[in-house]
Amino acid sequence: MSPPHRRRNQTIARDSYALLLAAPEVVARRALRMWLACETPARRDRAEFHRMSTEKIAAFHESWNAMFLAMYRANLQLAESMWWPWSMVMSRRMPARLSAHGGRAVAAVLGAGLAPISRRAVANVKRLRRTGL
Repeated sequence: MSPPHRRRNQTIARDSYALLLAAPEVVARRALRMWLACETPARRDRAEFHRMSTEKIAAFHESWNAMFLAMYRANLQLAESMWWPWSMVMSRRMPARLSAHGGRAVAAVLGAGLAPISRRAVANVKRLRRTGL
C-alpha cells in the first residue's frame, strides 16, 4: 500500500485530469444548447441555463468549505505537534518536519478544493451526454 501523501497526490492528479477533460466538453455542449435555443428557449433549456449558475455557486461553496476544513485540520495538527515532546521542538530536525507538514497541508487543501469541482464537472458531462446535447 502506498503512503497517504502519495495517494493524495494521485487523487489530485486524477481529479485535475478529469476536470481537464470534462470542463471543455461541458462548456461546448452548453454553448451549443444556448445557440440552438436562440431567443425562445424551451422549458428544458431554461432549466439547464438556471442549473448552470446555481451549480457553480454550490460548487464554489462546497469547495471553499472543504478547503477551509482541510486548512483548519492542518493548523490543528501543527499546533498539536508543537505541544508534543519538548525535545522535538528543540531538535535540529524540526524545520524539516515543519516543511514536510506544510507540503502535506498544501496538498490536502488543494485536493479538498479540487474534488467537488471535478466531481460536478464529470457528472455534468455524463448527464449532458445522455440528453443528446
